Amino acid sequence: MTSASVKLAVQPAAIAEPIHKSDSVKPGTLFKAVSTGAVYTPRFTPETAKLEWLSCGEYALEAGAKTDVLSKANDETLLFMWKGSVEVSVGGKTYSLAAYDTIYIPRGAEFQISNSTSEPARVIECSATAENVHPVHYSRFAEYSKREDRIRHLAGKDVFMMFDVPEAADKLIAGYTFFQSYQRSWPPHNHTDQEETYIFIKGHGAMEVYESPEKMCFVTSVNEGDLVTIPMMNYHPVFSQESPLEFIWCIAGARYWVGDKNKDFMDGKGDSITT
Repeated sequence: MTSASVKLAVQPAAIAEPIHKSDSVKPGTLFKAVSTGAVYTPRFTPETAKLEWLSCGEYALEAGAKTDVLSKANDETLLFMWKGSVEVSVGGKTYSLAAYDTIYIPRGAEFQISNSTSEPARVIECSATAENVHPVHYSRFAEYSKREDRIRHLAGKDVFMMFDVPEAADKLIAGYTFFQSYQRSWPPHNHTDQEETYIFIKGHGAMEVYESPEKMCFVTSVNEGDLVTIPMMNYHPVFSQESPLEFIWCIAGARYWVGDKNKDFMDGKGDSITT
């Protein structure tokens, strides 16, 4: 088991017969190359992203691979099934994650990710520091994407609330946003009490992150696999181009979604919104 850092399952190395042996000289030993089959790549931490609480990483699992038993002693965690499918064991139960399914893992809980299929799989992980332990929550996209209480319809885009305020957590809420072609976020908005990341999982587009129009920082192009961090008080509009654009959004901080708190956002009113 690991605590804050992640340790992945490693296959035992095959050990050859000693290359040379005598009573006075210890033999050399050949260790054959091995592959873990499961690789975790950190994408950012609060320190590297100028954030307070939020971290992000990505698991890549080859066919038949699994991680070691993992645990984050101080963080609550959300896993997002990006490509392929996996099983996640946590709290004595195993959950099968298909495309875009999510699962919330409580602070300090042990979990393991397994890929029993013949295809590679990729899982996005977002975590935030937490003081309390809450129940596991498993969200099936095939179900949630058909439930109107889980969908927010905006002009040219839909938001799917995969881990929302009714689910117990210290800081995290999250979902997916699907843009149709040639759309933009409107009105631009920022947050006084939330930090956020957008993780682009399909299509390509553009994004801006800025404190004010006079201090605009352009992320001129975003493609599949890119992510953008959004510290508090930054506006963060997104633009789709000739193809639809899909991204994960994950918030740490006060637990609300902007459109549920401010109806002007749902109606596309105003030049900007601060929550």
